[in-house]
Amino acid sequence: MQEEVNEKVIALSIKTGKLSAEVLQKSMKFFLAQAKKQIDRRQIPHGRQTLKQLAKQNAGLSNIEITKDNIKAFEGTAKKYGIDFALKKDATESPPRYLVFFKGRDADAMTAAFKEFSAKKLSREQKPSVRKALAAFREKAKQLQAGREQIKKKERGIDR
Repeated sequence: MQEEVNEKVIALSIKTGKLSAEVLQKSMKFFLAQAKKQIDRRQIPHGRQTLKQLAKQNAGLSNIEITKDNIKAFEGTAKKYGIDFALKKDATESPPRYLVFFKGRDADAMTAAFKEFSAKKLSREQKPSVRKALAAFREKAKQLQAGREQIKKKERGIDR
């Protein structure tokens, strides 16, 4: 019984004048390539995809607007939640709008992902900027150095 389940039979029809090993090999390679193409077509893409691929999945699409600066950061959050989405740039307006399309059944996951994304974004904005602090410290260091140089000049002037 187990042997019957494991065995698969295929029918391969070849028109040839003389059947040789080379002809049989080429025909088997062609058959396997066609079978692989069919399997690849059946697989549904996940994550970021084109709007056309997303529409082919017949799931009903919803969209939200996002800013250009947040696109890359949003992709990581969407990947974490396993959301299939497509980005579309609406260039008819100035400045252009960016829309994120997603499946209607992913609306709950999208809501959760956006809550996490916005919380992460707010926490980043509330943290002090390391670059600004570094720039302030550089300015203080320049002022201290200028003060030291003035003191050295005064000491040199008194010593002479």
